[in-house]
Amino acid sequence: MKRWLRQHRYALAVAIRRLWLHPFSSVANLLVIALTLALPILGASFLAAAQPVVKQVSISPEITLFMAPDAQRGASESVAKTLANDYKEHIEATRLVPREQALATLKRNPNWADALTVLPGNPLPDAIIVTLKNTDDLTAKTTTLTAAWKALPGVHSVQHDANWVQRLAAILDFVRIGLGMLAAGVALVVLATVFNTVRMQALTQREEIAVARLVGATESFVRRPFLYLGALTGALAGVCAIGIASVALHPLNQAIANLANSYGTQIRLQLPDGLWLSGSIVGVAVLAALSARWSVTRNTRF
Repeated sequence: MKRWLRQHRYALAVAIRRLWLHPFSSVANLLVIALTLALPILGASFLAAAQPVVKQVSISPEITLFMAPDAQRGASESVAKTLANDYKEHIEATRLVPREQALATLKRNPNWADALTVLPGNPLPDAIIVTLKNTDDLTAKTTTLTAAWKALPGVHSVQHDANWVQRLAAILDFVRIGLGMLAAGVALVVLATVFNTVRMQALTQREEIAVARLVGATESFVRRPFLYLGALTGALAGVCAIGIASVALHPLNQAIANLANSYGTQIRLQLPDGLWLSGSIVGVAVLAALSARWSVTRNTRF
């Protein structure tokens, strides 16, 4: 056991010395990998910030009917009763929102309170929120019901409330797939960079490796320092990538805060949790070590 630990300690020391003796190439390789790794980390930050927005908004199949401003008193109750009686096989629930209740809700919002105080009256119409039953043909059914309900007496317009949320969820799915493809591209960059670095080191140490074999060094003893070199390069690049992403988030947060404030909301980008980041560093280190093993196996056959 002591011998095994001594051999690994020696291999780690050799790998650190090789990184130290070639500072320019080492830093260049670290920056190439770190900048590439920072991109999926920033992408994960965007996804983590956008996910709660989608979760907080209902994506249930809801349709809102807005009554005409000049509709007679009681027209909204009549329409709601018609919906409940004639379309009960399609409807899960119906909720009537009187114009007074809608105005009171808006007044509680500080972003609207000042604007509403200068209005002479209540500009809001009565609204009927209909929750549909979730079925396989929901899209076609929603289109048919929307067209039919627009013709009801006293109805001014009909809006399918969940459309934009569903589009946002689809966009996030697209971004998630793109992020996965980006991660695959990052893995290729790590493999190529570490492979070439270890290849150059192996060719530089060609005579030293040949002498070590002559005096009885095993293949694992010869390869081990290169594996540590690859793992160290990957781990250090991962740490640098987290630092780069953290620095980049500051101006991004300032820009996105200005945009979010204009919509009366707050969105803040932050790095993924520590477990995710630690797993990423370990994953990159393992990937770099495998690339180093592949490279040293191919380039030390002499």
